Amino acid sequence: MAGEFKRDMNYIATRITADGRDGYPVEPGRYRLVVARACPWANRAVIVRRLLGLEPVLSMGIAGPTHDERSWQFDLDPGGRDPVLGIERLREAFLARDPDYAKGITVPAIVDIPTGQVVTNDFPQITLDFSTEWREHHRPGAPELYPQDLRAEIDEVGDLVFKVNNGVYKTGFAQSQEAHDKGFHELFEAMDLLAERLSGQRYLVGDTITEADVHLFPTLVRFDAVYHGHFKCNRHKITEMPVLRDYTRDLFQTPGFGDTIHFPQIKEHYYVVHRNVNPTGIIPAGPDLTGLLQPHGREKLGGRPFGNGTPPGPPPEDERVPAIA
Repeated sequence: MAGEFKRDMNYIATRITADGRDGYPVEPGRYRLVVARACPWANRAVIVRRLLGLEPVLSMGIAGPTHDERSWQFDLDPGGRDPVLGIERLREAFLARDPDYAKGITVPAIVDIPTGQVVTNDFPQITLDFSTEWREHHRPGAPELYPQDLRAEIDEVGDLVFKVNNGVYKTGFAQSQEAHDKGFHELFEAMDLLAERLSGQRYLVGDTITEADVHLFPTLVRFDAVYHGHFKCNRHKITEMPVLRDYTRDLFQTPGFGDTIHFPQIKEHYYVVHRNVNPTGIIPAGPDLTGLLQPHGREKLGGRPFGNGTPPGPPPEDERVPAIA
């Protein structure tokens, strides 16, 4: 369809595994996860790293909320350089791996610290490998986010969740009315189906948090702040969809979820970087997001967030985000 947004899913698919079959074995301290607080795809990796307690073995570099055609930059760090990798822009790690690299410079990305080369930016696989390949380094009480007996269902629900994750972009980046209308319809159709599913159960698959919930949360929590207005996804706000509203509140108040969300950086990224959507670069003052802290009432549906496990402890001091005011 003319004007339809198409996401490039051609990522660097090298994997970091327990057996090192791709040349990159799991090793504490060897790799650095590079993210941006603004990015929902990177948010998944931040959440899973928190839930599984991988902070002691996998450091995290945080790029600033804005970037130009030369990619994400470490302008939040002293001197504008990542303190571990010593680079100003994530692009440098991609070019260290392949000097002719011409695809997208995306987060999350994992960089091999000794060589300074990016290993992978395959965001769907990164979080799955955190659960399966990095298991030896999980904290005591870490949840099972991708349990063997639920994987088929998680993957199936994941296809529907992706229609929401990607649907906000298909709606917002559409270059024709027809493409926008198609994206808008598909987005809210998927959201309605997920709301129906969640009306009778606390989590998307099973009675505990899984990879499926980790995928959906970053989009829902950003929805009212940026997607509803900026991307013209305005049939309803999340606050006007009671099931999804309470589900988002529930997860936001769960350790490992809300404590990864930096709303000022999220808003700055979308409203400043996307000048094709927002030419003035003006960042709106609203909306009021304190509703995320209100009671959600979803305990009545049963379920245990971490199953037989326990919640993660507080994030490291240098990774904390501002509280909602």
